[in-house]
Amino acid sequence: MAAIVRSQWKLDLYGGHLFVFLGRRSDRCKILFWDRGGSVVYYKRLERGRFRLPVIASEATLVSIDATELAMLLDGIDLIAVKRPRKWEPPETSAVTPA
Repeated sequence: MAAIVRSQWKLDLYGGHLFVFLGRRSDRCKILFWDRGGSVVYYKRLERGRFRLPVIASEATLVSIDATELAMLLDGIDLIAVKRPRKWEPPETSAVTPA
């Protein structure tokens, strides 16, 4: 898996990202990440159902999900069926320059 991350994807294994791999039947998941001096592989197999990924564009070369989406994915929750509220963002303010 580390060879795939470095050679095929050309990504930094040590950059703090989690790399998620699903098996062909989508019932097995491996997550590779680096943690203080060693590689960690997390493995989970669903007894029933499949891991459901969010909709991914066909031309996508990289997919990012947040911690909540990863937790739902690992619980076998279909991310497409989940409705999340729109994220709050502070109102835009005009830049005020000091006098």
